[in-house]
Amino acid sequence: MRISPAELTALADATEISPHRFLGLHAMAGGGCVVRALFPGAVRCELFKAQSKQGVAMVRLHVAGIFELELTGAADFHYHFRVAYLDGALLDTEDPYRFLPTISEQDLFLIGKGDDHGAHYKFGSHVRTIDGVAGVSFLVWAPSARRVSVVGDHNLWNGRSHPMRALGASGIWELFLPGLAAGARYKYEIVGPHDATPFLKTDPYGLHFEPSPNHAAIVCDLSAYVWHDAEWMEVRKRTDYRRRPMSVYEVHLASWRRVPEEGGRVLNYRELGVQLAEYCNQLGFTHVELMPPSEYPFDGSWGYQVTGFFAPTHRCGSPLDFMRMVDTLHQAGVGVIVDWVPAHFPRDFFALARFDGTHLYEHADPRLGEHQDWGTLIFNYGRHEVRGFLTSSALSWLERFHVDGLRVDAVASMLYLDYSRKAGEWIPNRHGGRENIEAIEFLRHVNSLIHLYQPGVVLIAEESTSFPGVTKAVADGGLGFDFKWNMGWMHDTLSYFRQDPLFRKFNHDKLTFGMLYQWSESFMQAFSHDEVVHGKGSLINKMGAGDNEAKAANLRCLLALQWAWPGKKTLFMGCEFGQFAEWKYDQSLDWHLLAYPLHAGLQSLVRDLNQLYVGDVALAENELNPDSFAWINAEDGAQSVLVFERKSSACHWVVVGNFTPVERTYRFGVPQAGRWEEALNTDSKHYAGKGLGNLGGVDSEKIPCHGREHSLEVRLPGLSLAIFRQADHPLPRPSLKKAKK
Repeated sequence: MRISPAELTALADATEISPHRFLGLHAMAGGGCVVRALFPGAVRCELFKAQSKQGVAMVRLHVAGIFELELTGAADFHYHFRVAYLDGALLDTEDPYRFLPTISEQDLFLIGKGDDHGAHYKFGSHVRTIDGVAGVSFLVWAPSARRVSVVGDHNLWNGRSHPMRALGASGIWELFLPGLAAGARYKYEIVGPHDATPFLKTDPYGLHFEPSPNHAAIVCDLSAYVWHDAEWMEVRKRTDYRRRPMSVYEVHLASWRRVPEEGGRVLNYRELGVQLAEYCNQLGFTHVELMPPSEYPFDGSWGYQVTGFFAPTHRCGSPLDFMRMVDTLHQAGVGVIVDWVPAHFPRDFFALARFDGTHLYEHADPRLGEHQDWGTLIFNYGRHEVRGFLTSSALSWLERFHVDGLRVDAVASMLYLDYSRKAGEWIPNRHGGRENIEAIEFLRHVNSLIHLYQPGVVLIAEESTSFPGVTKAVADGGLGFDFKWNMGWMHDTLSYFRQDPLFRKFNHDKLTFGMLYQWSESFMQAFSHDEVVHGKGSLINKMGAGDNEAKAANLRCLLALQWAWPGKKTLFMGCEFGQFAEWKYDQSLDWHLLAYPLHAGLQSLVRDLNQLYVGDVALAENELNPDSFAWINAEDGAQSVLVFERKSSACHWVVVGNFTPVERTYRFGVPQAGRWEEALNTDSKHYAGKGLGNLGGVDSEKIPCHGREHSLEVRLPGLSLAIFRQADHPLPRPSLKKAKK
């Protein structure tokens, strides 16, 4: 195949969209073959056939470094090049343009439809061995680009050295670079449709990135890690967490615990795995939830402005280190949930924004494509390749990194076209409504696929509106999430506890209103990072009037109410020991506070609440069922007392809270006669309370009360909550040891 002057110029100027047509080994029409090579800056190039020690000099066709050699015989032999440069440097290399595409026509078809559910194993960079040659394959979607090249240390970041080939009309560009290995830094140099000036983009599917300001992707071989959690993963497939206790500890990895002896150094993933596993086991949490561990450029976004949707952030180590952290937690019996952010992405030009010179991942119209609150861009969920990108991101975390669940951030902003917009600032859907039909269909699609491919994984929605069916199955018209954060209950409950106890009797309905909608979704009761940032203060500082002891007593009531209320549990780090300072993303938690009884007592309470909750499995199995709950006395607002029942076939709790400082002797009905163990009392001295209680338990009396034939008369300390328990099995007594750091 001859090359014309115009084609030669296109290769030299790096404007040829299919360099493989001319470069590499090609049969000639009249017999024989021709080999062409591109090495910008080279002055000489020799071709060596396999096993041959004698090279053949190639003809330099162009000063840009294009070489050619015509040979007799068939075009089916292996070869490599020896390249000489003006400074005397020599390079022995394989020819990247002699290899067939690393992706099939069938793959391209499925990707174009958005139906390739394993796109993360094709796009990005992958260490491969092809035809006996080790190297790295690259695949990127840039349909409007006029040229895409792989640049990096291997070619001195010269975009003319390794132009990629466009695969038909798919918009996908591909290249295999022999000789590259894990650890190589790279980006894509792109020439857009409107300007001949090239620009650099990092890899949307990259697994590892270097720090700011360069943001280069780094080739990573995940197969180098050997997992040790096979038993955990097998059990996960058979586990239905809707019928299991879930107590989740929400963590920001970079600020959970630092190393003061080393200038406040951030713990790496391996250290975090060991220390988080020990801490969660100590306090009884079943899962950790990681605020977005995906790569992000700005520390102050806490990870919610993602630029690497497939990559654990470099701040704590490599992807292999992240895998070790997850593995360590699994071996300790602790599940791992990560925050996943498909709602938006930042404008940083090195990443997804205007990726190929056009609005590729985002909408062009700002009424659809700009998030006004956060200054970010909104994904175009109507585009097949964008849906495929996000679906692959979700599946990648679950498959590659063995993550056990996704907490999907800002779902409400995805569901509504007019989210946080005024009239005229948004475009109605095709039916004239405000729902984002494409985003709703995307959520249903990705949730269905996750449940299909990864049984046992949990999907949690942060959804702050009353959108119907968030946790209903997709087959029944829902979005397909397993749980939804109960934002309404959280706001009402915090609003109640902010009140001076003197005025709580006027706000009693805030404690009871949540039960009107409790069974409309499968809820998770959450006090998250959102409640301790942006000047809102810490959780303990929201606890009404009074001194620190009163605030701690109120916080003990709040936490005990959260654990006693039906639904799964989530608590943000630092709240478990009553940190007074508002959370700061660039500082460690105030672990020194645990030297004080007030804070150590709060931590001990959380440990014992988890022990009680996790220990009574039968109760947790039934907690999403309305039959598991009954009011005993929801109407005593005058005394700010609340009494309710939690029940299963094997266990009963009666929960009674006194939310004023006044100590009371109080009678309430119970569902059955007998001895009722005082399983937990937040006023215990073990929790830094006053130590008032009921000597371990109370026997019922046949005195009708609250519609029950039997009742208890108990001592209710001020600002306290007690759980009385009857069960057909005993629980181990809560440990009375002071919690350690």
